[in-house]
Amino acid sequence: MAVQEARQGGEHIGAHGGGCTCGDCPHGAREGHRRAVAAFLVKRDGFAAGEGLPAAVAHSASASRQWVSDELTQSADDVAERGRAEGGAWLARLWHRTAFAVWGGFVLLLLVQAFTAIGAGWTAARTAGLLAALVVAGALSAASWFHRARGGALAPVIGEDNRLSTSRAVAVSWVLFVAYAVLVLAGRLAAASDHAERDALISGLELARGAGVVTVLAVVCAIAVLVRRVVGLRVLGQRLQKIPADRPRAADLLTDDAGRGTFADIQYVAISAVALVFAAVRLARRPDQLPDLPWGLAVVVLISAATYLAGKYAEGGRPVILSVVRSREAGDLDAPIRTGDDIEIRGAGFVPPGAGTADRLSRMVVRIGPVNVHVPLVPVTGGFSNPTDTLLTVPVPVDVEPGRVEVQVVTAAGVETNACVVDVAD
Repeated sequence: MAVQEARQGGEHIGAHGGGCTCGDCPHGAREGHRRAVAAFLVKRDGFAAGEGLPAAVAHSASASRQWVSDELTQSADDVAERGRAEGGAWLARLWHRTAFAVWGGFVLLLLVQAFTAIGAGWTAARTAGLLAALVVAGALSAASWFHRARGGALAPVIGEDNRLSTSRAVAVSWVLFVAYAVLVLAGRLAAASDHAERDALISGLELARGAGVVTVLAVVCAIAVLVRRVVGLRVLGQRLQKIPADRPRAADLLTDDAGRGTFADIQYVAISAVALVFAAVRLARRPDQLPDLPWGLAVVVLISAATYLAGKYAEGGRPVILSVVRSREAGDLDAPIRTGDDIEIRGAGFVPPGAGTADRLSRMVVRIGPVNVHVPLVPVTGGFSNPTDTLLTVPVPVDVEPGRVEVQVVTAAGVETNACVVDVAD
């Protein structure tokens, strides 16, 4: 539908041109980004079918390939710019949604308390739970307003790559739950009039009662800090490639940077969510003490956290060139590499996760001796045949001097591969 609209409705964009970011009209940032993507897809598929080539370059395969690559690069840059504008506008509006979600949770708790009080009667523990939820909701709403330009209450769990961080989300969930549990005990303690009841509530905060919860809280917070350090060091050491996203998405909690589901993240979120539900039920049943999370369940959460951390250590890797050969088409004679020839660079890790868009692919560079060659985009229906994660095809420019030269790839993340030496003949 988007492609058909781009073909048929280009004249209906009007003065906005899809670039308005006010958010109050149908031609806002989201609409502008959608139309830019649709127009790019039409152009890419048209070039893949051999349409739209000017007569001046149609006679030369290398010239037409370079012209198509430049046209697609310019269109991709426009799509990327509109995507960043749409992401910024979406992020600025997110704080309203987070505030609504927080107060929606408070209303849901109120309804659950009211329905479960039928027959059983209203207790001081229910009042303390509602007051604690009111305090937490108020604090989150205030945080949403102060960080309204960065996603509201979700700002602490958005990483430096503009994605939701799984480790931070799990740690924040446990921090909020423990804070809520302590506020419930504080509310009950404030309302208690009997000396024995106050002593019982204070003893409910002893470490022996909540050792499991405290241990899990300490571990998940340490994991959140350690993962940030590990990722930062691996990026600086060029052992991990990170590409920023246009905006955070809920799927980031369960997927890698390329949008593929990862076992380490999924199991960490799933087990932590189950443990939180169990702890919440224990708090509802025993509101006079910290939830006594059984050590068996606590150990399961710790194993899940260790698995997640090991997954962070294992992911990624530095791109590597395995070989460089002369590109040969059907009917060509075998010959050494000369200037003007196309070469195939075979290896792994050339396209980092999340760098599959055209604007990212167009940033890839091959350094042949002292000359930097931008990798041309070769469109096919539905994508690109060049570059790929394991194969790059680039021409050898005439500025390269004959002799032994080093070939090196610089990925869209700025990471350099190893150097591979080839012989360029006269």
